[in-house]
Amino acid sequence: MTLHAIDLSVSRGGVAVLEGLNFSLSPGTALVLRGPNGSGKTTLLRTVAGLQPPLAGRVEGGGEEIAYAAHADGLKAMLSVSENLSFWASVFGTGDIVAALRAFDLEALSDRLAGTLSAGQKRRLGLARLMVTGRAIWVLDEPTVSLDAASVELFAAAVRTHLGQGGSALIATHIDLGLDTELLDVTPFRAVWRASDPDEAFL
Repeated sequence: MTLHAIDLSVSRGGVAVLEGLNFSLSPGTALVLRGPNGSGKTTLLRTVAGLQPPLAGRVEGGGEEIAYAAHADGLKAMLSVSENLSFWASVFGTGDIVAALRAFDLEALSDRLAGTLSAGQKRRLGLARLMVTGRAIWVLDEPTVSLDAASVELFAAAVRTHLGQGGSALIATHIDLGLDTELLDVTPFRAVWRASDPDEAFL
């Protein structure tokens, strides 16, 4: 399934932040978003994922095929690593968690409570959830936060596998993941402030 953003404009707190975006994300491909902090990457990802409506334009071809991962790891602290993954696998109706444990080097931690993990281990577990969703389109906001170099490579390898299986990924990151990706700098699409817009200081 190909995802399309068509003449897309997005807003934060009622204020336009990006305008006139057009891009497509085809099976087997990844698109990396670039731009300075506060440029609207997170707002764009949330809109693509269906968590907020667009200001203008539309997103086609995503819907239930999207798995979204942001800064929160979405873990249940009193469940073990394997129980967390099994929970999400049951929610999405997939089942097997072995590949996800292996891909993110979590096998030795499978019986540990998620609440006792380090920040990097929690992030790996949070990303491993992507693999048990069974969803084709991964929409990821700064996925490598808290990861060391070895864990970044584990994540990049998981994305390569996902792409090789016909999946796709839209990723906001400042890190070179070593993937064969297209880049989209959102800076040229930043909205022009208008006198009629509300002052962000009061939002």
